[in-house]
Amino acid sequence: MNTQQALDYAYAFYIPEFIFGGGYEVMEAERQKGEEALKALVAAWNEGQDTSFGFDVVRELGDRNRALCDAIGESRLRNTASSVLARSLSDRDICQGIATMQGRTLASVEREVRGDRNALGVAYVREKVSGTVLGIDIETTGTAPERGYIINVGWELMDLTSTAVPRDGEAHFFGLPENPYKETGVPLENIHHISWSDIEGKPLFREDRELQARLLDLMTSHPIMAHNAAFEDSWFMMHLEGYAEARREGKIVVIDSRDICRRLDGEVASLPRESAPAALENWARRRGTLAENEAERHQGLEDTDLMLRTVQAEFNRKSMFAA
Repeated sequence: MNTQQALDYAYAFYIPEFIFGGGYEVMEAERQKGEEALKALVAAWNEGQDTSFGFDVVRELGDRNRALCDAIGESRLRNTASSVLARSLSDRDICQGIATMQGRTLASVEREVRGDRNALGVAYVREKVSGTVLGIDIETTGTAPERGYIINVGWELMDLTSTAVPRDGEAHFFGLPENPYKETGVPLENIHHISWSDIEGKPLFREDRELQARLLDLMTSHPIMAHNAAFEDSWFMMHLEGYAEARREGKIVVIDSRDICRRLDGEVASLPRESAPAALENWARRRGTLAENEAERHQGLEDTDLMLRTVQAEFNRKSMFAA
């Protein structure tokens, strides 16, 4: 499906009663068409093609697809790959994050790296880092932003200094549609331990426009840092009003702490891949920010705090701070 075909699909008259009433086969066929359209539109947007659509079209199509997936059943789709979830940030994004922390231009970092990913580790330590970052983490009902929901967001600010303490932390929980989740329960509760009682009566993230506006203001004021930041980036693209637009305009800079771990922690390359050495919990244990008998909480604020303290410990080991 090309961009124009995807737009034609998105703008076509949609009667949910006809789709939902047609049974599983009809709904599944519609889901596949919708997600193919989403994939084409997100790709066109990210590649900077000359498109005539605003990203609100994509978010609205995502909302439509989410309702359809609820009718199909979350458990049926749990192991189906997402059409819009990015596996990693682009090299340009990584270079921009390095440049921002070091107070340099993107062009200067890209000139040093010259497309060689192996040179990124050197670029991280080329200059001292400073400034303030917005650490953030989300908990969701799955891995597919076009199907699932954000149910928890936690964030903190931290100055990039050797002794800074994360500050101004906030944690927010968000609801799910009562039908079907009040009966079926919160997906992935065994991981994030967020139950229906924690979110009952709370607005959906997509409907909490006041909090979204606050969050977007923070994101355009400070570079954001997350562990496996491509995950948060993909979800905010689909769920946070104005995020995709601000990202495209260069107003939002995303830093991936997992990439920092992989580039700076020399132990990662020597540890077995199956041991997930770059996972936050394992990295934090190696850096002493998480005790051996402790486990990662898998909730937004707690994981954000752990990430920021672990990044600080790694930067201290490499003497990367200007102050």
